[in-house]
Amino acid sequence: MTFALSWSKASPLIEDPMAVFVYLTVVVGLIFMLGESKNPALKKLFHYAPPLIWTYFIPMLSTTFAIIPQESSLYGFVATYILPVGLLLLLLSANVPATLRLGPKALLMFLAGTLGVIIGGPIALAIFQPWLPEDAWKGVAALAGSWIGGSANMAAMIEAVGTPKEILSPIIVVDTVVGYSWMGIMIFLAGFQDKFNKWNKADDSIIQSVNKEMNDIQRKNERPIQVPQLLGLLGLAFGVSYIVLKIAEKLPQSAVLSTTTWTVMIISAIGILFSFTPVKKLEGYGASKVGYTAIYLLLATIGARADLTYVIDSPQYVLMGIVWLSIHILVIFIAARLLRAPLFFVAVGSQGNIGGTSSAPIVASVFQPSLAPVGLLMGIVGNVVGSYAAVLCAQLAKMVATML
Repeated sequence: MTFALSWSKASPLIEDPMAVFVYLTVVVGLIFMLGESKNPALKKLFHYAPPLIWTYFIPMLSTTFAIIPQESSLYGFVATYILPVGLLLLLLSANVPATLRLGPKALLMFLAGTLGVIIGGPIALAIFQPWLPEDAWKGVAALAGSWIGGSANMAAMIEAVGTPKEILSPIIVVDTVVGYSWMGIMIFLAGFQDKFNKWNKADDSIIQSVNKEMNDIQRKNERPIQVPQLLGLLGLAFGVSYIVLKIAEKLPQSAVLSTTTWTVMIISAIGILFSFTPVKKLEGYGASKVGYTAIYLLLATIGARADLTYVIDSPQYVLMGIVWLSIHILVIFIAARLLRAPLFFVAVGSQGNIGGTSSAPIVASVFQPSLAPVGLLMGIVGNVVGSYAAVLCAQLAKMVATML
């Protein structure tokens, strides 16, 4: 039994890919400029709903109201060429030795989040299967890929199980609406991390120490952005990313190792290697700032792919996603209580799974401004672990669908 409501829709007002790019760029630019406003009302608004939330929410509304299309060649271009550029530039500032000093709790919290996603999907499917089509488990497989590592793993799972479009569309909405709503809640909770850590008897002194160390290094090496260095880091990022993409196209392809997955894994390894070389000095000239710009544009295109009318047409998918995410949240907070882990580890552990490389570093930077690379490294772990954990979740979901 499925729900279906009719909804007629006009053709998008803006369809040309370049025009869509201009529109999204203007939207993101306005959002972040307003976020810096001194106006009391705007300051209060962006305190509770940071610019990042609007970066994907406004494009989503734009698609819903037929201003821009849900499908455009631009979105694939950004994911293919701009995402690797952003990842590489963000990783130049990765201080791996300092990150490792955070200890095993960070990794354990990430794995707890992974476990929550693996068991949450089949349980949520079992609850809502009577109101879903028989092959809804294929949608669970796709969402498991996204919620354990990000869009690259989602694409791999879609290819692996053959998720049909009528199931994939509401699943993308669940991914953005439910997944990014949780990211917004985590950003909001950043202001309560001291109270949480005190209640949980969690020692965050090592986090504060590493954050201060990395902040001091960034401040010491920071330079005004100069044209030669800016062009140098852009040339490096685009050049390396394009070469890696072409190499990835030649590598063996499978359900868990697509071209995108290979690209993300290789570019991440190169970025980490560069962080041990003189190339990391480009961070002093704003490499991570340019990297974040690329990631924000990617988030805008992700939001543009979601159409809120699917929430009306398929509310059961959204409810399933809420139950699924609630199980993930329950598991990770139980682990935090048992391990006496600080809220920062909860945030990066959860977002390393649910958000992946695109949002984990952003959430990490809200909690601890200099620890964005820690979130990014967690997202990379999610890419690697998620390729296999999502397959396990998909198999469990298929078993549930078969039994019911």
